[in-house]
Amino acid sequence: MEERLQKFMARCGVASRRKCEEIITGGRVKVNDFVVTELGQKVDPDKDTVYVDNKIINIEENKVYIALNKPEGIVSTVKDEKERKTILDLVKTKERIYPIGRLDYDTSGLIILTNDGDIYNRVIHPRQAINKVYIALLEGCATEEEIFKFCNGIDIDGYITAGANFEMNKRIGFNSKVTITIHEGKNRQIRKMCEAIDHPIIALKRVSVGEITLGNMEKGEWRNLTEEEIRYLKNL
Repeated sequence: MEERLQKFMARCGVASRRKCEEIITGGRVKVNDFVVTELGQKVDPDKDTVYVDNKIINIEENKVYIALNKPEGIVSTVKDEKERKTILDLVKTKERIYPIGRLDYDTSGLIILTNDGDIYNRVIHPRQAINKVYIALLEGCATEEEIFKFCNGIDIDGYITAGANFEMNKRIGFNSKVTITIHEGKNRQIRKMCEAIDHPIIALKRVSVGEITLGNMEKGEWRNLTEEEIRYLKNL
């Protein structure tokens, strides 16, 4: 059910309703991907994601923490304007959950979902520099010079990537299977980095985020995080 944005913010404990109105007109609030600066905006807590100062807010509820093995061809958002299948078509919970970060439409692997805004903000904050490990099938085999370039910063769309790790696993015909580790999360970053060294990705799978691992889950399968994994996230 829709309600006024400032009322929802107040219910989330942001501030009084009047103070929330000042926060909105000050340009500090975003609903989904759009900044809201005028009063009168309504939100549906079951469908919309609200950010204050770029941090997700939500009403206190039972906290859930989920690991999903996202298949290719699934959108890693809670809704899609093109009406493609999303991760919420795979994960069914009573609680309203959202993904921590995203995986490309064509990328499979581990994605964490939660309704805990504090955990969300801890994981995505740049200062955490959490390692994310991927297994990639590449066209061709990278040379030592290309691997050095990959690991020490590549210009993609005017942005120089941070240090990364590139480990050759094995040759598969004319192609190669590699393990790539980064701690950033720019849009399609690994694909663009591999294209920059002339070895485009054929298939890409994320196998870990920090100490949370994919394990032996099948594509489309999900599980609740263990107490140890939750403790790890809370201690970031």
